[in-house]
Amino acid sequence: MDMHEEYSVADPAQLLQAASDFAYDPGFTPPTILGALQTKSDVPGLEDALVTCLERVFKTKYGASLLPHFMPFVVIGLGADSQKVRGLACKTVYFLSENHEESPQLVREYNVYPLLLNCLTDGDEQVTTASMDAITRLASTSEGMEIIFPADVDEPRHLGNLAARCSSLERVRVLALIVKLFSISSSVASVIYNSDLLALLEADVRNANDTLMTLSVLELLYELAEVQHSTEFLSRTTLLQLLGSIICNASTESILRSRAMMISGRLLSKENTFMFIDESSVKTVISAIDERLGVLESPDADADECECALEALGQIGSSIQGATLLLLNAPPAARRVVHAAFNWQGRGKQLAALHALGNICGETRFDNTKMLNSGAEESLRRLIYETASNTSKLTPSGLFLSVLQEESEIRLACYRLITGLAARPWCLMEICSRQEIIDIVTDTYTETTKIGMEARHNCCQAIYKAFMSSSKLIGDPALAVVAEKLQEAVKKGPYLGRKQHREAQPAVMTAERF
Repeated sequence: MDMHEEYSVADPAQLLQAASDFAYDPGFTPPTILGALQTKSDVPGLEDALVTCLERVFKTKYGASLLPHFMPFVVIGLGADSQKVRGLACKTVYFLSENHEESPQLVREYNVYPLLLNCLTDGDEQVTTASMDAITRLASTSEGMEIIFPADVDEPRHLGNLAARCSSLERVRVLALIVKLFSISSSVASVIYNSDLLALLEADVRNANDTLMTLSVLELLYELAEVQHSTEFLSRTTLLQLLGSIICNASTESILRSRAMMISGRLLSKENTFMFIDESSVKTVISAIDERLGVLESPDADADECECALEALGQIGSSIQGATLLLLNAPPAARRVVHAAFNWQGRGKQLAALHALGNICGETRFDNTKMLNSGAEESLRRLIYETASNTSKLTPSGLFLSVLQEESEIRLACYRLITGLAARPWCLMEICSRQEIIDIVTDTYTETTKIGMEARHNCCQAIYKAFMSSSKLIGDPALAVVAEKLQEAVKKGPYLGRKQHREAQPAVMTAERF
């Protein structure tokens, strides 16, 4: 009998009966297991096994269908001494909210929400995460929102009141919940803003006496700034001004300035920034980062803070308006980025600057949005030519070639930069006039990693596309070889350009005799 036949002999009717017997066995029903969890047992590993068993059961559609009948057990679990049992109870509330439309009514009827808040503030890390997930899932319905955001702001369960009576650690957890709720949707974010809960974050950013607390809140703001609709609501607060103050304050710890710069960069990188934040506020932040970069040019400056400043400017410069301000500010903040990109004193600093300059030049923008207005374009061209003239390379093509000859990470950043710059006729001419540059970007053996191959190929495509759009270059017989090499490299694609090696063939020979 083969394996297929061996496993095919079971009678489906017998299987159904066996499954039913197991499901309804009075010795192993979920209530029995829940009851066992309430008793302190000396059997090693029993609690872990039962918790794992119940979590797997309640994750299923069948298990979730039983949850409305087990609410008394859930309530007991949320208040249990065992962290594992509390974590399971929080996950059970999540499963309940995910599978039952009447879950808000059950949560309200059994007064579950205050218990979830207790788990949030005084549970261990796993319990806190599980309770936060359960509350966030509850917020997906309008009835759930009414539970989390009561009309009476004096209620103890109001998140603002809860944060006010918490310790520092508990307060950070409450703030983390607010940030997670904020990210659900613009409508939830609006409720949070109207409940004045963002003011809690502002208050802790202002608190200069507790560095650890301020850093924790800045980390939460970094997450908040990533949310697409964050700009709309944060623009109505004083957070941007507070971040600028931190960046400018020389007595502030370096790590706080670094995080403030990264938050500002992330927040101002969105294309909708200027719909909600006035240009003068953006300029103030740019000037603060630029001023700090000036201080960080000294040899003994904090390298990490310098890299954060360059990255922040690069994020701001990823949008058209941001890049324009960086190039047209007086003096242009982009000048420090360009200088650092081609300054070989500090690998991390140069790498951050090259990526930042790539953003400013439009590598992350669509083709029709790479170019800026005439004033910004002239400023960019002048900055790169001036930087080149102050080095031994003398020309932009010399700068590009020298960077392309560096290690792989630096080279990848240069591919990104050239991808953005190739749209400019003056830069395209610089690139195509230097055969060594074309040889590197079309060499299918140069890169060995996936990201490197893709960056090199994108660079080739950008140069070739710009070349074919230039009537001046396409008609130049001297550049025919360049066009041919670029076309061949583009056709090969990022991965399949390597020559196919023949497979080793076995050799048959007469055995040697001794």
